[in-house]
Parts: sequence; C-alpha cells; structure tokens
Amino acid sequence: MTNLGIAANGLRKSYGDKTVLDGIDLHIPTGSVFALLGPNGAGKTTAVKILSTLITADAGQARVAGHDLTTQAQAVRAAIGVTGQFSAVDGLITGEENMLLMADLHHLPTHEGRRIAAELLDRFDLTEAAKKPASTYSGGMKRRLDIAMTLVGGPRVIFLDEPTTGLDPRSRHTMWQIIRELVTGGVTVFLTTQYLEEADQLADRIAVLHDGRIAAEGTAEELKRLVPGGHVRLRFTDPAAYRTAATALREATGDDDALTLHLPSDGSQRELRSLLDWLDAAGIEADELTLHTPDLDDVFFALTEAAR
Repeated sequence: MTNLGIAANGLRKSYGDKTVLDGIDLHIPTGSVFALLGPNGAGKTTAVKILSTLITADAGQARVAGHDLTTQAQAVRAAIGVTGQFSAVDGLITGEENMLLMADLHHLPTHEGRRIAAELLDRFDLTEAAKKPASTYSGGMKRRLDIAMTLVGGPRVIFLDEPTTGLDPRSRHTMWQIIRELVTGGVTVFLTTQYLEEADQLADRIAVLHDGRIAAEGTAEELKRLVPGGHVRLRFTDPAAYRTAATALREATGDDDALTLHLPSDGSQRELRSLLDWLDAAGIEADELTLHTPDLDDVFFALTEAAR
C-alpha cells in the first residue's frame, strides 16, 4: 500500500498498569485529512507522539510517508511536521526570526531559508507582522506562525494535535482554510481534535478513540448512520393529505396539530428516492420534506458513553 501516508497495525502503549493505546490500526491515504476524535485521556496525543517518533510504541508496526517508524526514524522525522496544542513559537523574537530559526534547524542555505520564510509569511498573512515580536501576536496569528514554521522543511505528513484549541471562531475558520489548502498540495494531515464540527468540516475519514481502542471509523456520513434517530419530516398544509399519508405510512409518528409526520430514515439516497416514488404513486403531496440525521456530537456521545 504505497499510496498510504500513514499505515499502522496493532499499536500499543501502556504507562504502568494503564493501557493508553490497545492495538490500534490506521490506514490513511496520501493527500487526505484524517481526524482522530476522543475525550481527554483517550490516547490521541500518545498516538501522535508515537507516529512522530517522539516516543516508541510497546508493540505494533507503522510506516509514515513510506518509512518504517522503528528502522527509519530519521527519515520519518525528515518527512513530517508537528504542531501541538501548545505553540512552539518563541515570543521573544520576531515572526521572521522564528521562521529563519526553523530554516537553520533544517540546514537550509541562508538564501533558500529567507526565500521560504518570506513565502510562508506571505501565505499565512503574516508579512505585516513579520518584524514584530511574536509575543505581540494574537492567538490566531501565533497558531498560523506555528503551522508556517512546521512547513519550512516541506513535510509530506503533518500532525496537528488540537490545532484550534482556544481560538475564536473567526481564527478557527481561517485555520480550516489553511488545512484544506495543505491537502490540495498533496500533504497528508493527521488531525486530533475535540471539536466535532472541525472533524466534520475537514476530515475525509474520522476515527473515534475510546479506552485505547478505535470505537468506529469512517466518513462523517458513515459514522452518522451508526446512530439511530435519523428521520424524514413531512409537513402538510392540507389536513386530508396529512390523514391519508398518516394512514398509509404506519411506521410514521404524527403530530396532528402541526400536520407533520416523522418517518425513520438512514438518510440514504436510495431510501429517499423510494419514499418520493411512493408518495407520487399514492398521489400524496407533502408541502415540505426535511431530512434530519444525527450529527457527530450524537455519534461521539453514543460511542464514548456506550463502553462506560
């Protein structure tokens, strides 16, 4: 599977008698966003630390950017970038100096380092503030600088460990746009987050980590179908049409006052088409059809509460 940015099998990690990761498997395609969700203490940061070579797993194998985590750790480090919950920005020096420091750490020639630093500062809308001490930056600016610093070495895989924690909604949306742009450039992004909307907005695939195991994995839509509660709402203005539909659709629950029917549904295209075809054939016309599906909050709580 050479088209995988990250491939891991059976990763385990314990601290004393506490098992943090209990044999997790990950298969993340190159050029995609993968989100790892989980409550505090679920093991999200531990997974990032193992995959970015900061700590070693007790068991299991993994390849990151095509390199074996155990035997080619140096090659893995050269291919990745990591941005944690806590900024790596040095507030005592300017934004530009932070960037040039990263260029030095990557052993880039001086002129090359300056060129890349200038390009990234411009890309992250930090050129105007480049000569100011980073301590004067807002939270959103610091986080943008943090990611810009991560990109200096041209990583193929980026780990973003709760990158928008503490940011205001505007800054969070700016970060989302930056992450989307990274992926269009072919970078693989491994994102941990507690913001379910963030995973829904960004991730191609999502895994929910609970008690050291992956409780579920799939696209946002696939995960939402795991939780019961999805339904189609039919609203009528004609009481006769409402009564006809209510009689025919016996599995529906009705609200006689509001002239609405709630029909259980998984939200799939096939099921909706079947319902619409049935309404047409029966000569019943609803004035409004609305699809309601569980959101990731419902999925998250259902999966993480189920094991308690």
